[in-house]
Amino acid sequence: MAILDIDEVRASFPSLESGYIYADNAGGSQTTQGVIDRVVDYLTNTNVQLGADYFVSMLSTQRVDEGSFTAAELFNAASIDEVVFGPSSTLILENIARALENDIQPGDEFIITYEHEANNGPWKRLAEQRKAVVKYWQPTPASAENPYSVTYKVEELLPLVSSRTRLAAITACSNILGSLVPVEEAVKALRQRAKEHGARKVEVSLDCVAYAPHRKMDVRQWDIDYCVFSLYKVYGVHNAAAYVRSAALQTSLTSLAHDFLKVDNEPYKLQPGGPGYELVYGATAIVPYLKSLTPEDDLAASFDAIANHEQKLLAPLLRFLTDAKQVGRGVRIVGTSEINLSRIPTVSFVVIGQNAIKSKDIVGAFDKKGGIGIRYGNFYAYSLVDNLRPKLDVNDGVVRISLVHYNTVEEVEKIVDVLREILA
Repeated sequence: MAILDIDEVRASFPSLESGYIYADNAGGSQTTQGVIDRVVDYLTNTNVQLGADYFVSMLSTQRVDEGSFTAAELFNAASIDEVVFGPSSTLILENIARALENDIQPGDEFIITYEHEANNGPWKRLAEQRKAVVKYWQPTPASAENPYSVTYKVEELLPLVSSRTRLAAITACSNILGSLVPVEEAVKALRQRAKEHGARKVEVSLDCVAYAPHRKMDVRQWDIDYCVFSLYKVYGVHNAAAYVRSAALQTSLTSLAHDFLKVDNEPYKLQPGGPGYELVYGATAIVPYLKSLTPEDDLAASFDAIANHEQKLLAPLLRFLTDAKQVGRGVRIVGTSEINLSRIPTVSFVVIGQNAIKSKDIVGAFDKKGGIGIRYGNFYAYSLVDNLRPKLDVNDGVVRISLVHYNTVEEVEKIVDVLREILA
């Protein structure tokens, strides 16, 4: 099993030279030098409009096309013709929902989770416009001792499926709970149940924003129709990519492009205007970086190494927050507390009871000490936080500490030291 060379990893991120501890990575990762270099190279040498016959435009077009190959490899898509770019996962999903409008019938049913609004809001609005019905796959506690230990269970998804099920919008990993959803198992069970009920057409939209920095995506293995992730959370710059299954692109979605463009079978139908060209070209450095992490020069091997390193980060943080003293103090993990590969090192918690502390005040104490960046709030998973019981202040939300593979055990120990002081 390959082990990350953490010094080599950190050398790829110029921002880490400052010594600042970045622990809000679920909000956005740091950017590799390779990505920065390609963005600068594009803007310096090929910053022209695509599609012209002169040399620099042809080179610019080729470079942007290379970005589609990168995203397709990260998704494990069958073709670059199944890849769409946009400024954010939120806007891409809004565009997909808009393009899907003509294929939705009154009474169709959407199943959504209590997760980030990017994969909720567009479907709720579409349901309202087309008189569809929204059902919620709700997370439930895994432990009787902690009512906030919520997680998604496949057996609680299946009763929501009916003959009218048209779309399931789920997450591969919660950006608050940090737990991985068994996507392949859930989708297989969902499709089987829908078939038994005689559903005419079921599509699955998967939010991989919190998943993609930590695990390898595989849209073909998962048998899904739509998938999004944010490149700026996978060591790139501020844009996003989507996978749209070829069959869905051709039969479910209406073009959003100019009406005189014949792009019904092309991903451009979901890009009303070009993507940020330099950002797309910058993404071409992400796969080479990830493959460089292990001798196998292979994404699967690299993500295995990432996952195993991140367990070393998760362990000391969760052990501290769940020890008897902290539980007695009122600390409650929001999500499950297992230290294993079923979760990523995104850890959220609250402090309740007689000596409760607002999440905002805990983060404020970190800010006052300086040198460490963490965050509080609902992180756009508004419904998730709002439906936790006992009720929490949805705006104060949770404290979230989110780590990735360039973080170190020593950094986690420093975070724990500050927490110990705040909670004393």
